[in-house]
Amino acid sequence: MNGTTGSLDRIEQQIDIDASAARVWELVSTAGWWINDDRVVEHRIEQQGSRVVVHDEKHGAFTLAIESLEAPRYAAFRWFNAQPASAEPDPERDPLVSTLVEFWIEERGDGVVLRVAESGFEGLDRSAEERRRMFDGNTEGWAIELGFARDHVAAEVAAGHAAGR
Repeated sequence: MNGTTGSLDRIEQQIDIDASAARVWELVSTAGWWINDDRVVEHRIEQQGSRVVVHDEKHGAFTLAIESLEAPRYAAFRWFNAQPASAEPDPERDPLVSTLVEFWIEERGDGVVLRVAESGFEGLDRSAEERRRMFDGNTEGWAIELGFARDHVAAEVAAGHAAGR
């Protein structure tokens, strides 16, 4: 299930990862892990009220809200594409300036399936052209980021085996 749901509101993609749900959870539960260039990198994360600001050396600062963390199966973040009006949730304005990013980790054989869905593009307070550009860019981006997630977790597993863990 890679691609979209047929509308321009929701992107859904998935990837198989040969690792435990707990190992994948360590990555997926970290706010903004997907903000990077050619690999998963550590970020400086700053708490601002109920929101977090993820600082990436190359791409700058991104505001997120942690919506739900249900270890080790589900994580959801609100990803702001404009500065939120407040450090606290605003149920009326937040959907106009953010998308919902959700991750599911499902066990399969000797690994997991990591699924991502990003939704809410149609409700953004942007022109149709801007929403389409964001949707297309993120559709391509999620395919790349899921590959980075698989590679990052595989490297951690290999390092753990090499260290005898």
